[in-house]
Amino acid sequence: MKTPCETIVWHILPVIRKEFTRSLVTHHGFTQRKTAVKLGITDATVSRYLSGKRGNIDISNKRILKEINNSANVIAKGNKKTVIQETCRICSL
Repeated sequence: MKTPCETIVWHILPVIRKEFTRSLVTHHGFTQRKTAVKLGITDATVSRYLSGKRGNIDISNKRILKEINNSANVIAKGNKKTVIQETCRICSL
């Protein structure tokens, strides 16, 4: 039996990071490299998120999407600690 955290790491976290990536690149003009550094992931992972090869589940809940975009705005201005805080906040929704 998997713990809730295992499920989050394998299924939910990639989707949240994909949405953060999309928002940082699309709305904030971040390059793939800058996005990778900001989120603490590799350039290859950013590429996979943008191409749909990773985190390819779409979020249909508009409230959650809005909160993810709000978090991306905070992340764009923040540091690595901000990324962790916002990721945990979204997971708790």
